[in-house]
Amino acid sequence: MAASDKKRILIIEDETHIAEGLALNLTLKGHATRMAASGMEGLQAWKAWQPDLIVLDIMLPGIDGLSVLRNIRLEDERLPVLILSAKSDLEDKVKGFAFGVDDYLAKPFHLEEFLLRVERLLFRAPRPGEGGADSGERIVPTQTYTFGDNRIDFTTATAHGRWGKIELTELEVKLLKLFVTHRGRPISRGQLLEIGWGYDRRTQTRTVDNFIVRFRKYFEPDPKRPIYFRSQRSVGYIFDHPEE
Repeated sequence: MAASDKKRILIIEDETHIAEGLALNLTLKGHATRMAASGMEGLQAWKAWQPDLIVLDIMLPGIDGLSVLRNIRLEDERLPVLILSAKSDLEDKVKGFAFGVDDYLAKPFHLEEFLLRVERLLFRAPRPGEGGADSGERIVPTQTYTFGDNRIDFTTATAHGRWGKIELTELEVKLLKLFVTHRGRPISRGQLLEIGWGYDRRTQTRTVDNFIVRFRKYFEPDPKRPIYFRSQRSVGYIFDHPEE
């Protein structure tokens, strides 16, 4: 099999013996593999390598697996992700599927079952040029969002607000997606740091607050009296707007 024909599988797992064992068996099946031992390293490898599938542990040092998953789903709704976790409680599984995981396998697991699940996910993944519900492609949410007199176009990374057209940075797009998908629900500064910058939640910084100030200048009729991007004392921020 030519190298270009191999499926690329990224294994984000901090237990070295598990990661190496999975990589070996996936390689024997004809796949190309890479390993990452932390959430931050996994996010960097995902961006740089662009794998066809991710095998993801939940309990990782620094950024946990569910935060890695949420970060990925803000940019890629189609990439197959298989969670491996010692946490097999129903609540953890529900969280995983709510955040967009494709399959969930509790540790300990049988190697044969793992390999079958990997092949199933790779088979169901959309090929270039294919789409639609019957192809196994995840439904992509609308790429434009309107609230008040504002409009965000996530495809072109632009917005129209109180100052006219706005060219958004990659990080601004990511944070705006996070707020839109969590409309009406508070998001802590720690969560915003973790998803947006890959920082540990314990990191203390005013960076998030500076971005909120920027969003208020973009979109609020009166930035000093925000109605869309509101602060919640001791919690963080909440984005919401009345039904149009």
